[in-house]
Amino acid sequence: MAYNFFLVEKNGPVATVWLNRPEKRNFMSWDFWHELPLVVEEINADESVKAFIVAAKGASFSIGIDLPDFIERFAWLGDASGAEANERLHHFILTLQKGMRALGDSPKPSIAAIHRHCIGGALDLISACDIRYASADAIFSLREVKVAIVADMGSLQRLPYIIGEGQTRELALTGRDFGAEEAQRMGLLTQVLPDKETLYAAAQKTAAEMCENSAIVTRGVKYVMNKQRGMDIDRALDLVALYNSGFLQSKEFVDMVKGFAARQKKKAG
Repeated sequence: MAYNFFLVEKNGPVATVWLNRPEKRNFMSWDFWHELPLVVEEINADESVKAFIVAAKGASFSIGIDLPDFIERFAWLGDASGAEANERLHHFILTLQKGMRALGDSPKPSIAAIHRHCIGGALDLISACDIRYASADAIFSLREVKVAIVADMGSLQRLPYIIGEGQTRELALTGRDFGAEEAQRMGLLTQVLPDKETLYAAAQKTAAEMCENSAIVTRGVKYVMNKQRGMDIDRALDLVALYNSGFLQSKEFVDMVKGFAARQKKKAG
């Protein structure tokens, strides 16, 4: 499928979802928000794709939401008042959230590969991915407080599970910039690479490694980890016990058990 904002490239079982508005440093226009759920739907539906990378063309990963585009396109937001207008605004926000929700809920593992700027809505985007790598020059900001908005695309909900509530509150209440080294220390990033080229290579390597594992088990890991958020440990253990009792007998697992039994029998003989 052709998109205005995104470019999807597939290399065997690994797909790369490129933010492809380099001339605007991947400023998140309406096309981004409209197309993101469609991109994730395409990835989910393609059985040949086992994992995907979210990366960006151009000088920056993304400098966040394109406010001028939204102000021009949705001028009615400035005059919204009354119950009907508030309902319309509520529906509009939920529409914008669809892509981030779809990304976070995808049964396929995702890696964000971030270089240079990752601002505002871009931080929402990477927080919905499973793994985050960045180049050493990456700069992050939970910037919404600076533009009089309560961040509403997922950062406030996902980041506490990634970096802790205290650090999330500091970033959300100050809107300050922070670099890749600090982002790794706080747990937002699992790898920091010297430059964009080594960043993409590392993301590709990890994605390929994930593709070697059982797809049904990979889906299970994501399902359990997503669903157990907010649960106490007893409920979380019950969840994984129920999941495995229903899905443990995958072909891959049964073949592994049979192979192990055959090897043990051969050794004993």
